[in-house]
Amino acid sequence: MLQQLLESALRQTMNRLVRPVLNPAVPVPLQRRILRQAYRSSTPPRGARFENATVGGVPATRTTFGENSHGAVLYLHGGGYIIGSSSTHRGIAGHLTKTSGCTIVTPDYRLAPECPFPAALDDAEACWNGLLKEGFKPEQIAVAGDSAGGGLAVALAMRLRDKGQPLPTSLTAFSPWADLTQEQLYAPECEPVLQASWTSKAAHLYAGQESLTNPLISPVFGDLSGLPPMLIQVGSQEILLSDAERLAEAANRHDVETRLEIYNSLWHVFQVHSGQLDRATAAMETAGEHIKRHLAG
Repeated sequence: MLQQLLESALRQTMNRLVRPVLNPAVPVPLQRRILRQAYRSSTPPRGARFENATVGGVPATRTTFGENSHGAVLYLHGGGYIIGSSSTHRGIAGHLTKTSGCTIVTPDYRLAPECPFPAALDDAEACWNGLLKEGFKPEQIAVAGDSAGGGLAVALAMRLRDKGQPLPTSLTAFSPWADLTQEQLYAPECEPVLQASWTSKAAHLYAGQESLTNPLISPVFGDLSGLPPMLIQVGSQEILLSDAERLAEAANRHDVETRLEIYNSLWHVFQVHSGQLDRATAAMETAGEHIKRHLAG
């Protein structure tokens, strides 16, 4: 009963405080400032440690918990490629380091509109290469991300594969934004977080002069063959539900080991409420187990 009340309260908070800010009429710099404050409600577990770093020439935050020695997770934050940072995602990073037993490295990749595609992808690749230079082996590194970062995680794996480079051991995507054309957006009865007009503007700011169907922008249009095992988690109350389903279908079509989890009555990147909402905490446990299961050793 208490959890049901908490879910309702959190849903109303997202709907009244976050959704109005994610509006194309709100200037991007103002969105960044307001959402930076809103993310303060996403708290890491006690004992999580954060360290500013530079990985592959990209500013980043390293997050650890306890005696992490099992590997690293390159975590790509969400925000429609126009907002968000390693700072806003400390809550998610803190819980994921706890459940996975890995060091979480969250790069502050360049954002649009100042730096459109392929800046974010270039920075993600640079950070990946930076981890390799630090001594991590590919089989010791997983890649994960939420929303835009979830799509970016898949795009990074596709780019590495196309270059003939070693791949991460697994992919984890929370509410991935995988089709920036928005031609098949889901229409839930309740959408507490996202507005289609905002995601449409963000898509065009990020893509710049590139086509929105470029597979490295919208992975659902790409060849996913040869990618590592993938876990996709999504809420039923979000317009990106069909993105998650179509990404899973594309992965299955190309024989990628894929697990799609749909959480009824939950919203976009509900994992930000890990440690508060039991179902979000359980989802993060599942993500941690997925990462651990595929790491070498």
